[in-house]
Amino acid sequence: MTVTLLADPTATVPALKLRPWQPDDAEALAAAHRDPLLRERLLTVLDGEEEARRWIDKQHQLWSTRSRFSFAVTDPGATDRPLGHIVVIFQGQDEGETTTAEVGYWTSPEARGRGIAPRALETVSRWALDPRNELHLTRLELRHATGNHASCRVAEKCGYQLKSLLAPHPPKFPEEGHLHQRPAAPPA
Repeated sequence: MTVTLLADPTATVPALKLRPWQPDDAEALAAAHRDPLLRERLLTVLDGEEEARRWIDKQHQLWSTRSRFSFAVTDPGATDRPLGHIVVIFQGQDEGETTTAEVGYWTSPEARGRGIAPRALETVSRWALDPRNELHLTRLELRHATGNHASCRVAEKCGYQLKSLLAPHPPKFPEEGHLHQRPAAPPA
């Protein structure tokens, strides 16, 4: 299963295409991972094009298992070069009937501040929570460090409510975090 999602343009944001990462994206992916801010925030940092290619190959394997859906966020009207990344990581069913997935995202330095992250998050959230797709999710979760104010604004803009504070867990999570959640819409 592969999916390509489209976000219509707005007055401030061009149309966006969310598509699976491709081998030709390795150079852009490696370049994005050289950004100091991104390196500070990510759990997995890629060093160079070869690591980027291996990561892209792994994403294709995870698509086939339906456990992780990684999208390159691109501007289809321009070069289709990735401007960012958004992922839905299937977590399965927890207590009761709640089936959850976690979302994560980043934007490259040249794409920041242009409204791309909220448009991509909203697009992938609607897809993931759509009762007509095969995921059957009842909730999406989003985690970020408390110091990442931009991610907090993006989450809130896209209807993710702050549910709890997360304790630090060094070395991967050296500072406190926020847990945001967005439930699926109730059936009509």
